Amino acid sequence: MSTPVSPPGSPPASPPASPPASPPASSPSAEPTTSLIEYPTDFPVKVMGKTQAGFAQSILAVVKRHAPDFDEATIGMRPSREGKYLSLTFEIRATSREQLDALYTELSEHPMVSMAL
Repeated sequence: MSTPVSPPGSPPASPPASPPASPPASSPSAEPTTSLIEYPTDFPVKVMGKTQAGFAQSILAVVKRHAPDFDEATIGMRPSREGKYLSLTFEIRATSREQLDALYTELSEHPMVSMAL
């Protein structure tokens, strides 16, 4: 792109106008102000980790801290095809977004958890 040149003795030519700046994109880390989930609601939580002694009991303890009324008889367990991983499904009664955020934070930081969905 070339800069406009003014004839001698005339004021300098101004550069071409830039297109108007687009509005700033919303930050991906911005918290939405409303939730798409209506609370209370039954909410499935799936946790995966390597098959090992104490995995299900340890994860159950985390879930019970955040959803004390969870019925442990309803845990769904499914081993991977070769048995290396175990998937646990908990259907909890979620009462707030804060409850779910705290549960997912603790699950994600747990050393036995590979993934929490």
